[in-house]
Order: sequence, then structure tokens, then C-alpha cells
Amino acid sequence: MPRFKKRDVTAPTLNYTLRGFRIKDGRLGLAGGISLTVVWSRALPDEPTSVRIHRDSLGHWYASFVVLSRAEPLPATGDVIGIDWGVTVTAATTRDDYDLPHHEHGKRSAEKLARYQRMMARRRQPKGKAQSRGYLKAKKQTAKAHKKIARQRLDTARKWAKRVVRDHDRIAAEDFRPKFMARTTLARKAADGAISATKTALIEMSRKHVRDLRLVHPAHTTMDCAQCGARAKHALPLSERTYTCTVCGAVSPRDKNSAHVMLVRAGLNPDGVDRVRLVLPQGGRAA
Repeated sequence: MPRFKKRDVTAPTLNYTLRGFRIKDGRLGLAGGISLTVVWSRALPDEPTSVRIHRDSLGHWYASFVVLSRAEPLPATGDVIGIDWGVTVTAATTRDDYDLPHHEHGKRSAEKLARYQRMMARRRQPKGKAQSRGYLKAKKQTAKAHKKIARQRLDTARKWAKRVVRDHDRIAAEDFRPKFMARTTLARKAADGAISATKTALIEMSRKHVRDLRLVHPAHTTMDCAQCGARAKHALPLSERTYTCTVCGAVSPRDKNSAHVMLVRAGLNPDGVDRVRLVLPQGGRAA
């Protein structure tokens, strides 16, 4: 079931369908005779079907338009890559040049963020009293720091995803669900790595540029050997970063072995498909 927030703790949002807004001479007109001046980030590729007006934590207003997206195919390269979402790095791949390290945007801003939060705690008024200007200023500084971290993470994810999609025709990535890591000791590091945002950016870029992205079920990917396919009898603890196969004797970094397992399960090395969810481009249909 959806979770509803109280009206006084959520940002205002207005949604308008096709008959509730219009764009004329670069201005946005809304139902009720409201006319807004919009700072356009880029030209709309097509006629919008709806618009969402919303305010962020900094008090900035945005207009998000829904338009029909068009695919932008890229030239074929003939290369494939396997991706495993790791612990020591955000993404470990079968090609070392495309590994995505932890940039630790949140860790670098933790000191500044903690200082603003202490200022909020000192200046906070008891419940029922109006908050002071000092408290509101510290609250805005805290929100600004959080916003900067989120934008840095998203920018890093999109740039890496665009690079991977541009240089590879077929991609096998772990269909990772990072929610369970919130209950582990690695919760803070996993959140700072923004694995979910990186995975989403990879899916969006693959659809936009019509690449073959295959999401592999994560079960036992750290226990299987990429060389012979044998499975370890016991799950490896997160502290053990080297995978050693007891059957063929292959030794490799744990995340690198898992990245190669992605290729095998996705049917890219060798041919065949096992526990794979295909991500189709815009307008595509499953066979």
C-alpha cells in the first residue's frame, strides 16, 4: 500500500493534464488564469501530454513535462560487458577500465552536514512555538547539502552509464535489490555508492540508445565459478574478497568472478539464457 505523508511535511505538487495547461510564447499557462515564466533547461522534443509542478526541499519550483521519447541508436561496437554491484567498488565489470569506484560524495560532505544538523538542534524551538530565523537558515543549509550530494551521485551514475552503453552492444548486469543492505553494517557505504540510482541510470541509457541490457537474478552469483560453473557449498562472508573454486582451482577477485558469472547467465558467454530479465527499448516487445 502507498505511504501518505502529512500535508505539513511534504512538498506541494500539482498535476495538470492536457486540458489544464498550455505553452504559448515560452510561458506556461495553467488552469485558473495562472501564467508562469519558465527557465527552460532544453527544448521539448514533442508536444507534452501533462505537466507536474512541484517544489523541492530548497523551495525551488520545477515543471516536469511528459512527452513521447524517441530512441537514439548508437553505432554497433560488437563488445559485451558483465556488471556486478560490489562492496569495495560501486560496480565491478569484466573490463577493468569500466569499473566504477566509490566516489564517497556523502562521506566528503559528512562534516559539513553534521555541523548544520548541530546548528538545527541547538536552535530548535519547543513544539508549538514558531521556529527562529536561525533555525530556518540552518535547515535550508542542511537541505542544500543533501541536494548537492544527491546531484553529485546522479551525475556520476549517468556519466558512467553513458560511457558503458556507448562502448558496448550487450550488457549483463546484476538485478540487484539494495534494500536488504539497509539492515547490514554496510548500509551507509551502500547508500553513499548510490547503487540503485546507478542501476536506474544504466537501464534508462540502454533503452534510450537501444542496447541489449539483460538483468540477471542475483541468487548464488557470488558462489558460482565463472570458469567451470561449480557452486560453493557455503555462502561466502562479505569480508572474504577472493573467490577460490574448489573444483577447478580458479582464483580471482570476488566481484570480478561475479561479473563474469553475469555474462554466463545472460547467455553472452557462451550462448544461452538462465534466470535473465530482458530490458526492452522504448516501444519494444518481448518475443
